[in-house]
Order: sequence, then C-alpha cells, then structure tokens
Amino acid sequence: MGVGIISLILYILSILFINTVLKRKMAESMMWSFLLLLIISQFSQGQAISYFIEGISFASKQEVVFAAMAFTYMSYIMGKTGIISRLVNILNSLLGRLPGGSGYVSTIASALFGMISGSGSGNAAAVGSITIPWMKETGWSDETATTIVAGNAGLGMVFPPSSSMFLLLGMPTIAAELTSAQLYVTLMSGAIIVLIYRLIVVRYFVSKYKIKGLSKDAIPSIGTAMSNGWQSLLIFLGVAIPVLLTTGPLVKLLEGIESYGADGLDSISLILWIPVLISLIAIFEGRKYLPKTLKGWYEINQEAVGKFGETGALLFFAFAASRVLIKLGLEGEITAVFEQLGNLSPVIVIVAISALITMMVGPFTGTAATTAVGSVGYLALRSIGAAPSVACTVLLFLFSNEGCIPPNSAPIYISCGISGIEKPSVIFKQLVFLYAAPTILIAMLIAGGIIPLIH
Repeated sequence: MGVGIISLILYILSILFINTVLKRKMAESMMWSFLLLLIISQFSQGQAISYFIEGISFASKQEVVFAAMAFTYMSYIMGKTGIISRLVNILNSLLGRLPGGSGYVSTIASALFGMISGSGSGNAAAVGSITIPWMKETGWSDETATTIVAGNAGLGMVFPPSSSMFLLLGMPTIAAELTSAQLYVTLMSGAIIVLIYRLIVVRYFVSKYKIKGLSKDAIPSIGTAMSNGWQSLLIFLGVAIPVLLTTGPLVKLLEGIESYGADGLDSISLILWIPVLISLIAIFEGRKYLPKTLKGWYEINQEAVGKFGETGALLFFAFAASRVLIKLGLEGEITAVFEQLGNLSPVIVIVAISALITMMVGPFTGTAATTAVGSVGYLALRSIGAAPSVACTVLLFLFSNEGCIPPNSAPIYISCGISGIEKPSVIFKQLVFLYAAPTILIAMLIAGGIIPLIH
C-alpha cells in the first residue's frame, strides 16, 4: 500500500474524528485534514509548500464551490419571497393525495435528469431546487428530503445513455469488445433494479415517518392554485433554459452560429446558471415581499453570507485536498492495485474493486473516477469471467455513488445548501446505509453472477 492510498485513509478518518468526536464543524474538519495531507507530503516528498499552492489554486477554479454557495443563497431568497409555497400549492393540486408523492417524483426525476446532465452535482442542483422545498412543504423533514436528492444524484449514471457510459465505451480496451447497443441493454436492466430499490427506500421513509397524503380539504383545486400562484411556475425556466442550451437539438443549431459555436456552449455551466436564474426569477416573482431600500438588501445579504460561507469553505478544502491526494500518487497506486487483481480469487477481486472505487468517488466525481480507473477496473472484472457489458455495468454502479459517499461528495453540500441544513453530517448515516451500501452490494452481486442481467 503506497503513500497515496494511506493518505486517503488517514484523511477520511481525520475528517470523521474531528467532526464526530471533537464536534467541530465540517468545514473546519476539512481544513485540518487538508493540512494533515500537507504534513504527510512534507515528510514523504518534501513538497508541502508547492502542494499547498497547487491545491489552493485548483480549489479556487472549481465551479462547484461557487455553485454550492449560489444554491444556498437561492434557497434563502426563495424562502424570503414565499415562491415555493405558491409553487407547492400547484404541485399538490396534482399529486397531493399520494402519501410521499414528492419523494417518488424526486427519485424518478433524478433518474431521468441524470441521463441528460451527466453530472451528480447538476442532477442534485436541478432536481433538488424543485423537489426539496416541495418535500419539506408536504411533511418530509429537511434531513430526509436532502438525503433523497443527494442519494439519487448519481442515479443518471446507471441509466443509459449517460456520459460516463460513453466515456467507458470510448476506452480502447472496452471499445474492442463492446458496442453501445450491447451495453445499453445490460445497463438498463440493472438500472431498473436500482430504481425499484430506491423507490422502496422512499416507501420505507413514508412508513417510518408516517408521511400522509393531504386531505381533500387541504388540496386546492388546480384552478385556484394556478390563479393564486401561476407566476411561481416561472421557476422551472431556471432549470429549463440552461438544460435546453446545453443538451438536445438546440445545441447543434447554436454550434453552427459562428459568433457562438462550441466554445460558447462550453462556457454555459449548468450548476452555476440554475441557481442564478432561479434567484432572479424568485426576486421578480416575489418582489413585493422583498426590501425596497439598499439598507434592506444589505441586511438580507449579510444574513445570507453566514449561511453559504460554511458551504463554500467546506468544498474549497475538499477540492484542495483532492489535488494533494493526486500529487501524492493516489491514482497511480489504485491503478497498480487493479492491475494485480487478476491473480486473486474472484471474490477478492470484486471486494477490492468495490472498496477502492468507493474510496475514490468520495474525493472525486464519478466522471473523474471513471476516467482514472475505468479501463483497469474493466480488465480486472474481465479477468474473473465477467461479460464485457456486465463489467461496465458494475463499474458504472460503483461510480454512481458519487452523491452519497461522505464526507467529500459535492452533491451532498449542494443538496444541503438548498434545504438549509448547516450540518451535513446529520445525513451521512442514511446516505451510507440506505443508498451507498445497497448500491455497492447490488454491484457486487451482479459481478458475481448472483443477480443476472440481460447481456
């Protein structure tokens, strides 16, 4: 075991110890654990100062850091204007009688939207912006609503076609043995299993927390709800506009415009523009509930800063630490471990692959982990007899856990920013035991042939 893997283990243990035992805030825990990595780098490579500079520089360029703060501000503004109450009245007029209906819609929406965005953070952002406030208004606790959105953030990765699916198919080793059509069928058959399980989790929450459907008297007619709050539907434009500009047929049209083109499309960030647009729409729609003076706006923004500062610091140090881990050789060491797995028993190979990828998708996104170890992970699974499409499906299941592996996962903090949770650690237990661990188990059973898939 090399310095990189040892550093990753110590880093995670340090965060958990400082946060849970010493009872320090998560952002502070991440900061001290980042400094621990720098100490390790100094003793092992004598590069603490250069790694510090590189880590800070890397973190300062990550849009997710700024997006998470923007979502916290968006949630704050939405609360001030009351736009969500008006939107929820409309949604409840359609689905209010179904116990926990908003939770089921959120889960299915995560699967559908994930196929479009290809990003766990983008998925949590788009789906959570609408469904977290809706869930909270219909009896769900802040923690459970946030858990559902963060836990399902990577769900689109297991539903074809996903960007990670095509990333794997583009790797020469995999492309030589597998076509997109073959993987599509196998991945879809597995994705349906995961989706059914996730819907069962929602049903479990509904039963455990006794979430009821609204009574007939509490549900406004669709006509009344629309009359009182139709402008609140404009909030969907905050999601629809960035999505339409970055996916679908409109993309080809825009790419053909000389003054716009592919570079213009690349400059549109889904996770940055969604909170910006929704905040502007909320301000416009609820303008009569907001201050009319500069002093009033100053006071509102001062209060908001205290809410999103913790989120920004937390993610900043998380990304800085991920860069130091790379410099300490984590990617190369994990690749080397994968290359040696072919000499071991199938059970050990499956367990080792699951454990290593699970550790990796905490500090890194699912896409980054796919890029780093997709090819060697595929070869390791093929060495124990897994069919090509099954091997890729197993890997995608493991990579899809990017939203529910604490403590570094960005979708967790984006979801918490939307819901207003100041201590993300309160949802870690449910994320691990109800989302991450079962997905890992399903992936392992598929790899071992216990759960058969169409291939």
